[in-house]
Amino acid sequence: MKIPNAEAGEYASAMGHLLVLYTQVDQFIMEACAERVTFAPDATARAGLLKQVGDEQRHVDIQRQWMQEFGVDPAPLINAQALEQLHAHFRQLDWVDFLTDLYLVIEALGSQAVEQVVPLADPGTRESLRVPLQDELDHIAFGLSELHKALEAMDARSRKACLDAIPARIDAVMAMLARLNLPVLDWFEQVGSDTRQLQAVLDRRREELVISLAA
Repeated sequence: MKIPNAEAGEYASAMGHLLVLYTQVDQFIMEACAERVTFAPDATARAGLLKQVGDEQRHVDIQRQWMQEFGVDPAPLINAQALEQLHAHFRQLDWVDFLTDLYLVIEALGSQAVEQVVPLADPGTRESLRVPLQDELDHIAFGLSELHKALEAMDARSRKACLDAIPARIDAVMAMLARLNLPVLDWFEQVGSDTRQLQAVLDRRREELVISLAA
């Protein structure tokens, strides 16, 4: 992708910020999954979490290498206090809420947002995201499978209550992320994304996820 000279600086700055954010999020996911392994309900869940820990470490390594080549300032965008608050949130969740918050919001909706950037990105950035996005499909499938399994083990009343609560949980996590006060939508716009279209795509994906869980 040839970036016009007048826009190259803005693009590079915004894409650099997004790459740093992606890498921080993958590092966070790796740590959250590693902490949860001991508390997973069965061997299948533990194996899935352990696989994801390895995958996320690979993503971090790939993205750090590309950021160095791209000339990105690797300084964290999410500060240590905010990261610890995120970890504290996920540590106190039961298994179903952990799956909901991590796999529906951070993984599924987050990956969907990243996918909207890929066609707009320079070749090096696209390549740096290729393996991570492929792996994310497996991670989302794992999370949804575990969530389905947990829901099916509930009695009808508990299952309905849990399903009814999911939209509010998604909203709460999105609000928690918004309080990080990062100009993410500005960065998306500066790399060429239509943020209204992006929001529409995320809304559709969210609806699909909720419907699939109720099926």
